[in-house]
Amino acid sequence: MQVGFIGLGSMGGPMAGHLIEGGHTLYLRDIGKIPPHLLAAGGTACATGAEVARNADVIIIMVPKTPDVATVLFGPDGVADGLSAGKTVVDMSSTSPTGTREFAPRINALGCDYLDAPVSGGDVGAQKATLSIMVGGPQDAFDRVKPLFERMGKNVTRVGGNGDGHVTKLANQIIVGGTMVAVAEALHFAARAGADPAAVRRALMGGFGDSKILDMHGQRMIERDFVPGGPAVFQLKDMRTAQDFADTIGVHLTLLPALIDIFAELIGRQGTGFDVAGVLLEIERRSQKSEQ
Repeated sequence: MQVGFIGLGSMGGPMAGHLIEGGHTLYLRDIGKIPPHLLAAGGTACATGAEVARNADVIIIMVPKTPDVATVLFGPDGVADGLSAGKTVVDMSSTSPTGTREFAPRINALGCDYLDAPVSGGDVGAQKATLSIMVGGPQDAFDRVKPLFERMGKNVTRVGGNGDGHVTKLANQIIVGGTMVAVAEALHFAARAGADPAAVRRALMGGFGDSKILDMHGQRMIERDFVPGGPAVFQLKDMRTAQDFADTIGVHLTLLPALIDIFAELIGRQGTGFDVAGVLLEIERRSQKSEQ
């Protein structure tokens, strides 16, 4: 396919690379320098989003926040300026369902389809093409783009209409945040009780307490390896988006506000350069404070 890819950071760069490896023609755009290896592999640099859209049949966006998606789509020389009927825009960022449900009709009015397709799996999933991809939008558009999704991920699911992909990602982030804190607290509890947290983690794996977070991030907590793979600041951003959307639709959530408080305190005290597993540091701090 003729594919545009806008946003080539730690997630988007590897994802675009998998598409090039799959034989697709890539038109690339980023606010920074386009990774040289993507150009060497055959990708074409574009000066604007409009140029990407004019050349590509499917335009993928992978940027940090909802306002960034709006700028990419509708800003000066944005994607919308280069679209023609029959093309498909795919937002793979982790953004707001509210934004998606505003953007999709505007893209549809240009004769184009819109899919929201956020991902889960972090940098490692992007690099290994093992991302979970949750998609909202029309079935026929999903069917057309699915071969691209399958080059970037392993679990590709259409969950409903526009916005439902982002709803699913926010639900995922509530689970991730809650499980991350639970694993941190459990391992801290075990250590303070005099048990070997590494042995406790091994014993829990395979039981009802097992999870990918216990496996991957539990090990990182034990090793105190907090170099960002999935930055805590992104987790906090997504949970705040989930809370804002919950407020918009009138849903009261009990766990999420506490998770937001924990991660906000972590970042406020430790800075933004920590992996989500670094939440262990905040659990330890709160435990020590309560003992004083």
